[in-house]
Parts: sequence; structure tokens; C-alpha cells
Amino acid sequence: MKKTITLNVNGKPLHFDMTPEIYNKYINELTANKKVAPTQNMLMRAVHDDDKEALKDFVAMPGVIFDIASMLVEEYAPEISVTVGE
Repeated sequence: MKKTITLNVNGKPLHFDMTPEIYNKYINELTANKKVAPTQNMLMRAVHDDDKEALKDFVAMPGVIFDIASMLVEEYAPEISVTVGE
């Protein structure tokens, strides 16, 4: 399911098109020792072309990619309830 998400970062709207392929590739690339590159790659894959330069400015700031990525994933992934059944 493709979902267009707009995040306002320091007052600048950034538009992303999240898809299962982008999300799954991100999750598959994450490892215990690799978090920055997969997160940056996911953001660059999903961001609209018109917003790439603005995103690059934010990516240069320490830790900002994780703030943006966490909000993007939170908006994209559905909320479900999982419990242990009897």
C-alpha cells in the first residue's frame, strides 16, 4: 500500500511516498552495526524529487535522520494489537 506522507521539519514540508518495498528494504538493511546508512537510504528513496535538496540539508545535521525516519515509519506502519492467546 503506497501512502503519501507530509512531515514538517523545522517548518519545511517534506513529502514522502512510502511503499511496502521501501519499508521492507529499510528493515532488511538494518543491522546491529548499520543504522545510519539504511535510514538515510530509506528517506532518500521515499522523498519526493522536489524535496530531495531540503532533505539533504537535514540529513547533514547529527541525529535528525532518526527523528524524521521515526515519524515517517510511525505514520506509515499500521497500529495493531498483538496479545498471547490461550
